[in-house]
Amino acid sequence: MKIAILSRNASLYSTRRLQEAAEVRGHEVTIIDALKCYMNINDNKPSIHYRGRELDQFDAVIPRIGATITFYGTAVLRQFEMMGCYSLNHSAAISRSRDKLRSLQLLSGQGVGMPITGFACKPDDVPDLIDMVGGAPLVIKLLEGTQGIGVVLAETRKAAESVLEAFMGLKANIMVQEFIEEANGADIRCFVLGDKVIAAMKRQAREGEFRSNLHRGGEAQLIRITPEERKTAIASARAMGLNVAGVDLLRSKRGPLVMEVNSSPGLEGIEQATGKDVAELMIQYIEKHAHKKSKTRERG
Repeated sequence: MKIAILSRNASLYSTRRLQEAAEVRGHEVTIIDALKCYMNINDNKPSIHYRGRELDQFDAVIPRIGATITFYGTAVLRQFEMMGCYSLNHSAAISRSRDKLRSLQLLSGQGVGMPITGFACKPDDVPDLIDMVGGAPLVIKLLEGTQGIGVVLAETRKAAESVLEAFMGLKANIMVQEFIEEANGADIRCFVLGDKVIAAMKRQAREGEFRSNLHRGGEAQLIRITPEERKTAIASARAMGLNVAGVDLLRSKRGPLVMEVNSSPGLEGIEQATGKDVAELMIQYIEKHAHKKSKTRERG
């Protein structure tokens, strides 16, 4: 097959591993920077141009679209889909998962466990918003943040009020979540492929830090997840319409709680922690499903 990988950096671990895995299995791979693509949208023969020439037809595309280029990246991916190319994750599903508030509302509609979350836009609503999530300590998140950036733990009510009012004054979109103390600075990343969790790791925040992201210095290790955690991760990916997802869970007194569903999960941490060849499993999934036309149901 001819496979395109949408990635801005060919040297990134995930991009390299996917290219290697595909080539080992006999596929032809081209790495394409979505921001260097431009599109001819018409009613006859839509096309994508790249660095001055029209791109050839591909059988499948693997989107590795960063959060900062979601709008343009998904527009390029839609063009591939319009041209009949199979996408490992559909553009609509990626857009759905990238909107943190919308994704939580969709999970809520499916009865998936999550931290109590509040959302408001006026400083006058701050006192009730804090009460809504159980008071301090609480977590404040920028809706546009990634990799733990824009996530603040407010340990007192006064601190929470100050941070919320400051963010609102800057017209930032924020949400407030209850702090799950019993998680002890750890979360579980479940790597979902199709209808299975193919790998899982525990990420532990470094001392003095509550964010467990590996980009923030967290450490990863292999973990055995419970049947309920497995079921929750699969249900979360399905609610977004994603074939590939990194589902981040917290272990709480009331069961697994979903923090986030990532449509472009990194491979380095999960492969090193579990010893699994996740990249090859992704290529095998494409081989099995690429003959099917990319589609996803709209879920609101």
